[in-house]
Amino acid sequence: MDSYEIFKKNINALINIDLNYYKEKQMKRRITSLVNRNGFDDFHQYFQGLKSDKFLLDQFINYLTINVSEFYRNPSQWKVLEKDILPNLIVRNKRPLKIWSSACSTGEEPYSLVMLMTKFYDLSEIKVLATDIDDGAIEKAKVGLYSEKALVNLPMEFQKQYFEKVGNSYRIKNEIKECVEFNKLDLLKDPFPNNVELIACRNVMIYFTDEAKELLYKKFHNSLGNKGVLFVGSTEQIILPERYNFRTIKTFFYGKVN
Repeated sequence: MDSYEIFKKNINALINIDLNYYKEKQMKRRITSLVNRNGFDDFHQYFQGLKSDKFLLDQFINYLTINVSEFYRNPSQWKVLEKDILPNLIVRNKRPLKIWSSACSTGEEPYSLVMLMTKFYDLSEIKVLATDIDDGAIEKAKVGLYSEKALVNLPMEFQKQYFEKVGNSYRIKNEIKECVEFNKLDLLKDPFPNNVELIACRNVMIYFTDEAKELLYKKFHNSLGNKGVLFVGSTEQIILPERYNFRTIKTFFYGKVN
């Protein structure tokens, strides 16, 4: 067994993350970069460092989970969500929608969802579940402090109403924070919530193997309620969605079938 295979096995035992589900060439390159950057000679030495140094381990998990996000990422897709997807979901559901941001990173996506939902509901009625595998990202999301760059695509009405300037940064207001419930969740291993009307899983699947994608499509299908919708990223269109009992509603939006 080569050193990277042993490293993957050790990581799974240490933090319960199975690197076999990630595209190997891409992930091995990323981890090798970390090994070199931190002055280790090989994967074995690096793993010993991860076991004994919490900073190194946090850095590894953060780097592994690729926390790159922004508010209203790919704004044209958010416009489709507002004009086409949400009105149809709302008509079919008498109660406020159950929404899940399944790889929430540092919070931009779930907070964007809350702000968008204010066009349809009072804040007191809005609740978004937000999950991620990275504790560090979740903690940053709970703080809710963002750079000006993160807000560049966010409608100005939301910027003015729901943020306050703090130095060169922008802090999201508590009234939005209180609408989001953050939890740690490993998409590949943990059970999913039930009867969700809208799941956002964007800019995550591109890092997974085909085997992992198939597993996740099936889990997302089971997690959605009747005629629920899966919202994916701009490079993550599902090829032959009917294989997973989905149908294409709009580009990047898939409805649950039966």
